[in-house]
Formats: sequence, C-alpha cells, structure tokens
Amino acid sequence: MLTVPDAATPFMAPRWCRVVDRWEETHDFSFRPGQFNMLYPFGTGESAVSISGDPAEPERLVHTIRRVGKVTEALSGLRPGDQVGVRGPFGTPWPLGYSVGRDVVIVAGGIGVAPLRPAIREILTNRDRYEQVAVLIGTRSPRDLPFIEEIQDWRGRFDLDVQVTVDSAATSWRGRVGVVTTLIPIAHVDYEQAVALVCGPEIMMRFTAAELMKRGMPASRIFISMERNMKCGIGVCGHCQFGPHFVCRDGPVLAYDVIDRLLDIREV
Repeated sequence: MLTVPDAATPFMAPRWCRVVDRWEETHDFSFRPGQFNMLYPFGTGESAVSISGDPAEPERLVHTIRRVGKVTEALSGLRPGDQVGVRGPFGTPWPLGYSVGRDVVIVAGGIGVAPLRPAIREILTNRDRYEQVAVLIGTRSPRDLPFIEEIQDWRGRFDLDVQVTVDSAATSWRGRVGVVTTLIPIAHVDYEQAVALVCGPEIMMRFTAAELMKRGMPASRIFISMERNMKCGIGVCGHCQFGPHFVCRDGPVLAYDVIDRLLDIREV
C-alpha cells in the first residue's frame, strides 16, 4: 500500500513513498516485445530504454544500455544494490500476433538487436506458430556485436536462419563483411508474404525498407522501431513528436507505410 500524492503535485514529478504493506493481486504483470521503460538514475534525469529481456520471465526486468549521454552514463554506472526509478512499460509492441503463420525476417543494426531480442525469444518459445524465420544482424565491427553467446546459440538452431555481417574487420574475422542489407538477398524467407521487424540507426532502417520492398514486401508489413527524445512516455510533453505522431504513444514500433514520407522531410 502506497500513500497517494495530493492533487497539487505535478503528475510527471515522482513523489517518493515508503511501502508499508504488499500483497499479490494478480500474476499477469508483463511487457510486450518492443515496449520501453523510462529509467531514472536519481539526480540525473530520465531516459527511454527498450526492454531487452525475455517476455517469458516478467519478474526479471532487463535493459541493455548504450552510453550516449549523462543519463545513460549514470545508468551504466549503477551497481548491485543501487536504486533506479522505473516508469512503464510504454509504447506499442512488435506485431508478433499479426506475424503468426507467416515468414518473419528480423533485421538489426548494431545495438538494435536489444529491442528485437524479446521478439526473437518469444518467437523461439512459440516456434511452431511461425513459418521460416531469418535473423539478420549487422554491426560496425566484430567487437560491436552484442549478445555474442546468445547469437551463437541461435546460429546453432536448425529452425532459424541467422546471418551476421560487419562493416569492417581485421583479417582474423572469418565472417561476412558488408552492410546489413547485403544479407537480405540470402535470407531464406518469402518476402512477398513475410513480415519484417527492423531496428537500428534511422538511415539503416530506410535502406533496409527499400531493399525489402524491392523484393515484393509491402511497406505495411515492414515494422520499424523509432528512437526519439522521450520525456513523459505518455504523449503529453511533445518531445518525441514525429509529424502527427508521438513516438512514445503511437510507437516506438510503427508500420513503415505510416511514416515513410516523414523520414524524407528534414528536421521532422
């Protein structure tokens, strides 16, 4: 049981309360692959971070942090026993229900693997519900490849087509070299009936979508995860506005045909 803030308290300002009792009302708290939380290291600010854990283990909240500013730097410096504020989960999930019975191609650029990881895990948990599944991963170099051991496990499966490439590498690298779109022609999926889940830098997602559409995939079946400067997480503050959309409320997962024209407009 928590004390309730009075009406004068701004709705976005957390008020720290002390827990005086607890009970389990239901057991169905969970997140959907593709959603994010707002994480607050005390005294620094908040940052929107996609959930990268397994939906089958909702009791473990896992985030993969990329250090790109003061908030993520503070989050990366947390140690066991430290406190962090959490709001969420927020946002739209990857369309895994819509993808049932279809081929699925998952394209990740760099740390974009993290928001896609819950979707991959859920697909593998329910592997019989999907047809051919391809996971295409591209990073700048071998040292930038995240979740190396897990990706190796995925590559060892017979029911998953996993391809990895890097932009550049030393001669010791025995894998493919090239941008991630070079993997699309070799993936074992039927693009005309497949669904694509894409996450990475914005320019990578644009080129990936173009390559997929060249192979017959309609823009309405290409789903991308957008990153914007989110502050409130509920579509009120306007920081993440993208044309008529608020990424925190209408996204971060959006069908490509909904926003493709906006990606061509500078400073939207």
